[in-house]
Amino acid sequence: MKTNVGSLDRILRIVAGLVLIALAATGIVGVWGWIGVIPLLTGIFRFCPAYTLLGMNTCPMKK
Repeated sequence: MKTNVGSLDRILRIVAGLVLIALAATGIVGVWGWIGVIPLLTGIFRFCPAYTLLGMNTCPMKK
């Protein structure tokens, strides 16, 4: 897996994932809140399969 998630993107994914999981765990939102696992994992591993399919990359170029 080649890294394709940049720093700011990574932080936003992790925060959004944790918020959704917390809301689902407390019952504020329904079961759909557990979808937050996906952005959390893509932020942790710095790899997004959807970015690969779309040819996107938010990582800065390495020299």
